[in-house]
Amino acid sequence: MKRIGSSFVVGLIVAGVVISGCSQPAAAAPKEEAIKVEKHESGPATITLSAKAAERLGVQTGEVRGDGAQKTIPYAAIIYDAKGATWTYAATGGLVYVRASIAVDRIEGDDAYLTDGPPSGTAVVTRGAAELYGAETGVGGGH
Repeated sequence: MKRIGSSFVVGLIVAGVVISGCSQPAAAAPKEEAIKVEKHESGPATITLSAKAAERLGVQTGEVRGDGAQKTIPYAAIIYDAKGATWTYAATGGLVYVRASIAVDRIEGDDAYLTDGPPSGTAVVTRGAAELYGAETGVGGGH
């Protein structure tokens, strides 16, 4: 059996190091931000969801109905904050939402009757609102 010289072994090791250094992993594509929370100096933040985030959260909307002093929204669209104030998330276009203050007069079945809130025809979040509130306030998501 023929003995391999130490210079040959060193050459193999150097070649292996050089070759492995050339095979760097490809740069990952920039990640799409799932939920973007844009804070404002006064008032609630604007929340923008990616399509995938909206799908994962199962976001669904209903509509503000009625006009004048008596409007209704689906009861599922109401969010209560830690102080008991009532809110809803209004869609401002696409997958963009902002928390809107509401004044609930009464609740009958699945409808909440409002004395104040977004204008009629506004889409309000009926499913996924709690998750939007958590993202906005930093509750529960490691924010």
